[in-house]
Amino acid sequence: MSVLPILKAHALQIVPEEHRWLVEALWAEEAVGIVGGEPKCCKSFLALDLAVAVASGTACLRRFPVARPGPVLLYAAEDPLHVVRQRLDGICRAAGVSLDNLDVHVITAPSLRLDLAADRSSLEETVAVLAPRLLVLDPFVRLHRIDENASGEVAPLLAYLREMQRRYHLAVVVVHHARKGAGNVRAGQALRGSSEFHAWGDCNLYLRRNAERLTLTVEHRAAPSGHSLPLVLQADGPALALAVAHASAPPSPDNPAALSPEERIHQALRQAAAPLPLQELRGRCRIRAAILCTTLNSLVQRGAVLKTPAGYALPTPS
Repeated sequence: MSVLPILKAHALQIVPEEHRWLVEALWAEEAVGIVGGEPKCCKSFLALDLAVAVASGTACLRRFPVARPGPVLLYAAEDPLHVVRQRLDGICRAAGVSLDNLDVHVITAPSLRLDLAADRSSLEETVAVLAPRLLVLDPFVRLHRIDENASGEVAPLLAYLREMQRRYHLAVVVVHHARKGAGNVRAGQALRGSSEFHAWGDCNLYLRRNAERLTLTVEHRAAPSGHSLPLVLQADGPALALAVAHASAPPSPDNPAALSPEERIHQALRQAAAPLPLQELRGRCRIRAAILCTTLNSLVQRGAVLKTPAGYALPTPS
């Protein structure tokens, strides 16, 4: 009989604040969880937006920064591959990045069943070779032939994903359906099937539609959950991408909470007569240093902001 490995509490790892998030305020580093909602609530669009953000280092939904980007592994079981490409292309256009350079790897196998040992082994070997920071599986219902209402059948599949998350230090997003007509119950309890789904997630994102209003609710196991956010599916020609809808109060200097980090930076630089040093820019934007630096790096890489010896500035219109 072998003794289990142990550590004294004070010897447990301390994770710096800037390393606790894969996607700031949306998805924790190495977290597993659910993107849930009823049919036609844009769950796949949100999962793909997370994938583009992590792979490119741009802000998810143009609002939530990614500090440390990396490869993403995606299996989209319901949509044809040309539709997956079209959606990714639209999100890339909204994010200001090129699909050609996107570090998203799409599994093209016709089926993937987590209740089959051979398929689990193939997925794990793929993860081991690619070393993704994020694995997206969309949707759960197409990944098995078990009874989703039976916790004894659901739990082993979720445990397998948790074990893989711990072994390979990656985050896992599983897209899952909510029950129809469950709009009056707590979002996590509205998920279809066993309560294991709700209990399993470290981070869960829930989409709900009320008439024409689409709302995102964020839930975390180890961090405060944010307020619900209104979302819209915006079109740019044939391209589609989700975006955070502005609250009823319009973005303004007197209403900074209505502005994303990128919007705050652009506003501060537009109002400045000269380039702004980092500390002065932080004071004007009123956002945390880690978020400011991450967002600035993304804007500089995309050419939306210039970094000069005197500080940061907007490009001069040609």
